[in-house]
Amino acid sequence: MPLVDNAIYVDGRRAAAPGSLDRTFEELRQCSDQGRSFCWIGLLRPTTEEIRSVAEEFSLHGLAVEDTITAHQRPKLERYGDVLFVVLRPARYVDRDEAVEIGEVHLFLGPDFVITVRHAEEPDLGQVRQRLEHEPALLDDGPYAVLYAVLDKIVDDYGPVLDGLQDDIDEIEVQVFGGDPGVSKRIYQLSREVIEFQRAVEPLADVFDNLRAKLKEQAGESDLELRRALRDVADHATRVLERIEAFRQLLTNILQVNAALVGQRQNEEMARMTQAGFDQNEQVKRISSWAAIFFAPSLVASIYGMNFDHMPELHWALGYPFAVLLMVLGMLALYLVFKRRGWL
Repeated sequence: MPLVDNAIYVDGRRAAAPGSLDRTFEELRQCSDQGRSFCWIGLLRPTTEEIRSVAEEFSLHGLAVEDTITAHQRPKLERYGDVLFVVLRPARYVDRDEAVEIGEVHLFLGPDFVITVRHAEEPDLGQVRQRLEHEPALLDDGPYAVLYAVLDKIVDDYGPVLDGLQDDIDEIEVQVFGGDPGVSKRIYQLSREVIEFQRAVEPLADVFDNLRAKLKEQAGESDLELRRALRDVADHATRVLERIEAFRQLLTNILQVNAALVGQRQNEEMARMTQAGFDQNEQVKRISSWAAIFFAPSLVASIYGMNFDHMPELHWALGYPFAVLLMVLGMLALYLVFKRRGWL
């Protein structure tokens, strides 16, 4: 059995640590005569058989047991007779991967027992247990004090996740305005992480409402203080949710800005390509114009360079000046035509 810890508390103080679940009930009954007592059993990655064994020992409802076995549940609080079944989704930010990991914690709260089932190493509920054991007045409130402390731990752990997401968003803003071509993919990935984080936090409002309604059914000054403490945790969770919603809106705006900047850069590139094509056409026109100008004397020279005996003006004394003048006039005429058209 993957028991992290198994202890019995009497009047807020650790009284016994049964070595097995079979002895937990027996020792709990013995401790009940000494004061207000309950047991807290912590499990880490139990198998299906182990979960069913615990469920049979404490008469847990089958639907709640199936949810624990299946896992991947949304945060919720359900009541099965005098037993509460609570699902929470802790989160942590992994700096190495720049990603948010969402975990899962299940709690069964009975009149005299608490069973916590973790499907991942985080969060470390051992810290929660140590805190409560140093606050016997709070732990004396019984199983609901444990639920409060676990909720407080999970909501507090959301803070570093928000800070990590804020750093990612700041980096993305720099990438967007720096023209990084891979930023669109990162924006999408971060948006998915923020949405998953929101799904882990958003249902907590209903959990706190149902929990406060349950505690109102109980009378006592200690329960009043516990409700006040839960209200404080609920306020923290609300602020976390507000920041998450702000992140989603900010990422949406960043995505739109990035799309606009990409479109602007594409338009600028198209303008540069168009201008380059225009400049190239101008160069081609100049080259073609000069080629045509020099083609005129080449044409005259090639004609009079033919070795025929019978050609007009071949033996004329003014034939050479005439040919040269014809070349010059042809070049001048073409130059004026091209110049007027702006090709030169």
